[in-house]
Amino acid sequence: MKSLLMHPDRNFEWQSELPLQAKDLVADLGLNVLFDAMAGGDQLLLGVVQRAVLCNLSNPATIIYRQQAWTDCLERPDVVLALYALAVDTLKEKREIWGFLSNYSPDLNLSHAVQVMQLMIKKLKRLREIAVESGQRFRSPAFKRFFAMLLEELDDPYFELVNAHLQRLKFGRGVPVSAKLGRGNAGVDFVLRRSLEEKQRWSDIVPELVPVLGPRGRRLAFEVHPRDEAGHQALEELRARGINFVADALSQSADHVTNFFVQLRAELAFYVACLNLHSTLLQKGYRTCLPVPLAASHTTLSSRGLYDVSLALTLEGRAVDNDVNADGKRLVVVTGANQGGKSTFLRSAGLAQLMMQAGMFVAAREFRANVATGVFTHFKREEDATMISGKLDEELRRMSGIVDHIQSGAILFANESFASTNEREGSDIGEEVLGALNSAGVKVLLVTHLYDLAERLRRDHMDGVHFLRAERLPDGTRTFKVRPGEALATSFGKDLYDEIYGGDGSRGHSVP
Repeated sequence: MKSLLMHPDRNFEWQSELPLQAKDLVADLGLNVLFDAMAGGDQLLLGVVQRAVLCNLSNPATIIYRQQAWTDCLERPDVVLALYALAVDTLKEKREIWGFLSNYSPDLNLSHAVQVMQLMIKKLKRLREIAVESGQRFRSPAFKRFFAMLLEELDDPYFELVNAHLQRLKFGRGVPVSAKLGRGNAGVDFVLRRSLEEKQRWSDIVPELVPVLGPRGRRLAFEVHPRDEAGHQALEELRARGINFVADALSQSADHVTNFFVQLRAELAFYVACLNLHSTLLQKGYRTCLPVPLAASHTTLSSRGLYDVSLALTLEGRAVDNDVNADGKRLVVVTGANQGGKSTFLRSAGLAQLMMQAGMFVAAREFRANVATGVFTHFKREEDATMISGKLDEELRRMSGIVDHIQSGAILFANESFASTNEREGSDIGEEVLGALNSAGVKVLLVTHLYDLAERLRRDHMDGVHFLRAERLPDGTRTFKVRPGEALATSFGKDLYDEIYGGDGSRGHSVP
């Protein structure tokens, strides 16, 4: 059995390795805030959402498959939470079954496996009950298939058969084992037989004995003296050889069912984490939407009411949202005054891209974009005393690492790249690197204060570039909105002067 709640054709690899760019994505986009809000302090949920968001999907059909499942979760959270709690409790109770010595003895191994299977059958029955009670209320392909599987495979005859087998495997009437005599009268070909029922003859269980015992199956037996330690040891060895195979087989079956619950817990954990985040945003008064994912061949980026979800989770006030329409543009350049909301907008777009490609809702009223073969970030770093070389060298090394792994169809979010040198040198480097990436089919969203770089990109990529500018009112007020507009040949240094020295020098401060 497979739950298949996150992929239509395979299990979600919730313990997979994170991509090489994961550390930069987390640091640059503020993903830890998002992850913490989704996990709510639960380490299992944290691990699942990290992999779901960072190991993102590039197939729009699979993204829509998850979106449909999420819609069911949002409409029926009580059922989803009950399923998740059942999976969690099952694995917790399984761990409490004494079995740390089971691998040393077929007897203990069998006993442990029987106990585990009895627990699993009890929990599978509860799963089926939930399917009967609530399965018809779900409409997504993922949950419809899941509940249909439970109803089809976990019927009453199945439970009756499994319980009958488990009862036999307790061997309340002894362990019936047959064997043949081999060379030197050594026992060979040991076979475990069905347990003897009341009024049943050995000849019914082992037909091969009829020529030896006769049709009436007269019983030949001997007893081992209670003080015969060697005899009892020999019997234990015979018993172990008889049940070893079935003990291993039942243990594998128990592991198979356990793994089903492990996978079910992991896949439901993703949707539970999404419910956590959605509830938090709703309480804060923020809207969300299901994005429209398009194939990588469609160069699309448009949104209404897009906001930085990590900022919204931490800000006491209201996070500013933005509209953008950059459809058909593989290069988006954001310029404008310092502290005008450029970096916040870039993070909001990066977070929305990752959330969309995880199959989640996004922090916007509307959002549509093409999927990317990979998501990368290149943000400026603060001065680090441990660096063994200059900031420009460090920036170039990180960009070189990105270039080594990025592919056509990927997206790069770059924030003040190459700003650690002078404007001319930074513009030269930026034009070469970003232009080459763009020509190779990589979509780039760039925040820069380098007017020369922005002007070169406008000149050389006019048909494929979309300019946004952080809004600044005539009196210098920042609205933290980004609007369509080309770069201006000013950095608004007077604003900084007025902020520090009080404007027109009226609150002049001495400079040491």
